[in-house]
Amino acid sequence: MRAVVLLSGGIDSPVAAYLMGKQGVELVYAHFDNRPFTSDQEIDKAIGLMRRVDEVLGVKSTRLLVPHGKTQTEFARCCSRNMECVLCRRMMLRVAERLAKKHGANFIVTGESLGQVASQTLMNINVEERATSLTILRPLIGLDKIEIERIAKEIGTYDISIQPGLCCTIAPKKPATYAKPEQAHEEEVKVDLDKLAEDEFEGTVEVG
Repeated sequence: MRAVVLLSGGIDSPVAAYLMGKQGVELVYAHFDNRPFTSDQEIDKAIGLMRRVDEVLGVKSTRLLVPHGKTQTEFARCCSRNMECVLCRRMMLRVAERLAKKHGANFIVTGESLGQVASQTLMNINVEERATSLTILRPLIGLDKIEIERIAKEIGTYDISIQPGLCCTIAPKKPATYAKPEQAHEEEVKVDLDKLAEDEFEGTVEVG
């Protein structure tokens, strides 16, 4: 089995990748590059995390960098600000589905843990996952932060994740936490979704 893993520079997603890799799943890492709304350090962290998880697992996985800044700009310019996190996540899943087809992956893995951030409320997760027809596995969904951090420390990703970096500066101050499918659809018609997704897919590069 092979999976596309949505991997950020944070604590959770590398742990999710590790847990799936430990079960024998081949990993295709996809980091969504939010520059100019984040820093170069976030890219360095993400690549470092991919390498560390591979080192622990004793494998060499495919590592992808996906340009996401243009999409963020379009959502901020054209759509309701409070829906931006949900729209962002839906786009990531659309692009992940394209990457999965290219790389022969069967499903998507995320580091979501229920309710930890705005995009991870049950209502928002329901809206976000409708953007793809692929199965999404969330190995951390029932874990709390302390449990996730314990695993991160055990596998050596924690110290990388907490290195200095600039988080996404375009995120809204008051994101929607109870989004509905019809809200997402109403916002997405304001942009050219297919072009944005295809641009991200075509602009994806493999990193070492």
